[in-house]
Amino acid sequence: MFIKSIPKTDKRTGKQYTYYRLCQSYRIGNNPRHRNILTLGTLDELSNENERKALADRIEELVNSCLFTIPLHGNETIEKLAQNFYRQLIDKNLKDKPRQIIPSTEKRTEKPDIQSVDLNSLEHEDGREIGAEWMCYQAIEQLELRKILIEQDWDESQIKRGLIHLISRCVFPASEHKTERWIKLNSGVNELFSLGSDDISRYHLYKSALKFYNDKEAVENGLSIRTNELFDLDDKIILYDLTNTYFEGRKVLSEICWFGKSKEKRNDAKLVVLALVVNVEGFVKHSRIFSGNMSDCKTLQKTIEELSEKTSFNERKPLIVIDAGIATSDNLKMLRGAGYDYLCVSREKLKDYNVELQTKVQIYDKRKHPIDLYKFEDTDSGDNFLYVRSEQKACKELSMKEYYTSNFEIGLEQIKQGLEKKGGTKKLEKVWERIGRLKQKYQSANRFYHVEVKSDGKGIAAQIIWRKKIADTEKNEGIYFLRTTLKNIDETRFWNIYNTIRQIEAVFRFLKTDLKLRPVFHQGDISTIAHLHLGILAYQVINTIRHQLKNKDIHHDWKNIVRIMNSHKMVTSTINKEDGKRIVIRKCSLPKNEVRQIYDALKYKYRPFIKKSVLPENEIFKTYKIDS
Repeated sequence: MFIKSIPKTDKRTGKQYTYYRLCQSYRIGNNPRHRNILTLGTLDELSNENERKALADRIEELVNSCLFTIPLHGNETIEKLAQNFYRQLIDKNLKDKPRQIIPSTEKRTEKPDIQSVDLNSLEHEDGREIGAEWMCYQAIEQLELRKILIEQDWDESQIKRGLIHLISRCVFPASEHKTERWIKLNSGVNELFSLGSDDISRYHLYKSALKFYNDKEAVENGLSIRTNELFDLDDKIILYDLTNTYFEGRKVLSEICWFGKSKEKRNDAKLVVLALVVNVEGFVKHSRIFSGNMSDCKTLQKTIEELSEKTSFNERKPLIVIDAGIATSDNLKMLRGAGYDYLCVSREKLKDYNVELQTKVQIYDKRKHPIDLYKFEDTDSGDNFLYVRSEQKACKELSMKEYYTSNFEIGLEQIKQGLEKKGGTKKLEKVWERIGRLKQKYQSANRFYHVEVKSDGKGIAAQIIWRKKIADTEKNEGIYFLRTTLKNIDETRFWNIYNTIRQIEAVFRFLKTDLKLRPVFHQGDISTIAHLHLGILAYQVINTIRHQLKNKDIHHDWKNIVRIMNSHKMVTSTINKEDGKRIVIRKCSLPKNEVRQIYDALKYKYRPFIKKSVLPENEIFKTYKIDS
């Protein structure tokens, strides 16, 4: 085998680069030929031709070693790449799967154990998923959550059951009842903590969620500090926003569930409001739960006060990024008084401004749509404002306006036809009621029309006349304003900082969809709050994993990551010895190539344990000792 270099040019950027293929030589008669076996990528890890030749030789060694294991290569980088490409050959059916255990990049510590056995008695049983659970377990260890819980006087059994519930929420977000069944039938998460499946019940899960919430402040603060230390974050910008989730059920006696403006348009269901403070990397700094009828603008001051008490910012306070719903004049005044800089969408519709066309800055969004920016200072408030006009947003607003105005006119035409039909609505009072309901339905279109109803003098509507008001509004479509207290800031940075608000929107979307925080089925208020809080903790664990994967250019969504990791299984293998005893081995499968890529990117171990016992033939295996 040999490695062939292929020069390429990126058509979009014009940049030249080289990628490599693994090839194999063969002959047809006296004519030498070669076939492409596998694309190896750019091989940035290898610096010269000698190392690439050594890699090809090592792959060939692995391919040809079908009966015997061979020692590891001296160069760790070459060995790791060779193992990776060799498994790709197997996974893609380019090479028959070997009959022996492939040498792993992880060093083995156990001594050889050679015994005479009856191969016909070999059986496999109790196969369970372990990959996603083992990945989350190592992320929790990385976050040092166990240490935080010990400081809060959790005993060992409480820690084990609490972490089992947390991992379960990450991998299989469901009710405590369904989670209990999943642990008993599908998952090996309990074995990571040396517990049997019968040692976990839904009542243990309920209690662990409540206990996590009882220590909310300590756990939240500990994770906030640890993620900053782990990834060298300084929280120069923090984002604040709210969402709500709705309930199934009447919730008659609840003190926190109220009717309000639902983000999901579920105005028939009671709500609870969740407020989050996150940094631009998506890690939660603070969370708070409000009653469902709480308006967005009334929550900021309390949250900022709590955040200031629990967080220390070295010689500076972070920039607060908020959306228009929270950016009331009172809130902005409060932030200025507390010494915080802010950046938000202006709630005020500015009229007296002059955009100098020659000084406008034009940028493009991710879809290559133009956006015009112009910065100016407001002399009254002292804030900097950013004029933003998006051509795409203007088209969207005009399209929506056309949709609503056409429907409004159709409704008026139907009312007018009712005056001419037999049995139609003709009474003046009833006609105005129909018009009123139509105006309420199309409020955004109603303001552009003047409607008049003429009567015959006897309380009967004789004619309906409407005309569209003359309004020069199209030039204002797609325009909005951002404002900030920052002084030395250019238009592009102004715009880019505001767009970090998309991060907290993504957090809410993930919590509601992937971690299933909507709808809520719990009946008690404390259970409801504990359910939401556990979802936020699970998000912290998941974001720890995804943040590291993104830094390694692995951009899978979480459901896809779990699907990939679930291919990593563990199974109990049993086989009879020559002396009549039975060997029982509980062991994890070798991870597939995609699984190993994720483990390698996270720098996590491949396998959690190997359990082995020699028992009389009819005895049940009950040993749960984990090798460290």
